[in-house]
Amino acid sequence: MSFSRIALIGFGEVGQILAQDLAKAGVAEVAAWDVAFARADSDPSRAVVGQPVRAATGAADAVQGAQLVISAVTAAEDLEAARSVQSGIDPGAFFLDLNSCSPGQKLASAALLQSVGARYVEAAVMSPFPPRRIASPMLLGGPHAGDFLQAAEGLGFAGASVFSDQVGRAAAAKLCRSVMIKGVESLLTESLLAARHYGVEQVVLDSLSDLLPLPDWNATAQYMITRSLEHGTRRAEEMREAARTVAEAGVRPLMSEAIARRQDWAANYRSAMSDDLATTLDAINHRLREGHL
Repeated sequence: MSFSRIALIGFGEVGQILAQDLAKAGVAEVAAWDVAFARADSDPSRAVVGQPVRAATGAADAVQGAQLVISAVTAAEDLEAARSVQSGIDPGAFFLDLNSCSPGQKLASAALLQSVGARYVEAAVMSPFPPRRIASPMLLGGPHAGDFLQAAEGLGFAGASVFSDQVGRAAAAKLCRSVMIKGVESLLTESLLAARHYGVEQVVLDSLSDLLPLPDWNATAQYMITRSLEHGTRRAEEMREAARTVAEAGVRPLMSEAIARRQDWAANYRSAMSDDLATTLDAINHRLREGHL
């Protein structure tokens, strides 16, 4: 099976990268819809200009005749994105759900799409989307995962693999991992802001090598803290889905909920980002001393 028409639901960073990569793969038509297209000054509206993609007038318009629909929205919009295409998606079309939401949310979206004959496939992206882009490592789940991977040969999903024939297990793997990754980011932020205040941050960083040897803990800390500052809002939303995932397993998500709050907090300090760890910490601490958040 070849995909001549593909629809993108969501035109943020991931949607824009996919539009470019799919066009390079030779897809005849890529259509995109984002609820933010309703505002001419929104980032998706500005980004779609000049892209190799047709800006649709709505979700139903985007998915009409598409053999593959890719959902790349925020976790909170996952179910609504599935609902928005339910009446327009063709029976037999694949629906690839890239969103970072809980197994329960994935199952709900799958039920909506399967009720109209679409073939739902969940995809857990297991790394930052850039720089590998469409070739990023992905765990595919659901009864149609294998068929999708075979049909998508040539589109560039080089990092994708079938993980489970059950919807939800790939999401669980990703979000349980997120508790660790975003948790370390949050711990480093909190620990090193305090350590910098006391002038002991280098001692703390050097001592971490005793626990987990890394080539450069300073660079690791700078990278992880910066990720929180730059993408804190989106990461907080993912962590709320991680907390939901933990709760669905019957475990009280004490840490996951706290991590979500710290990621939300970090987003307020994006202007403090720099290429130097000490400078970044000093800029945040200065704002804290001035009474900002």
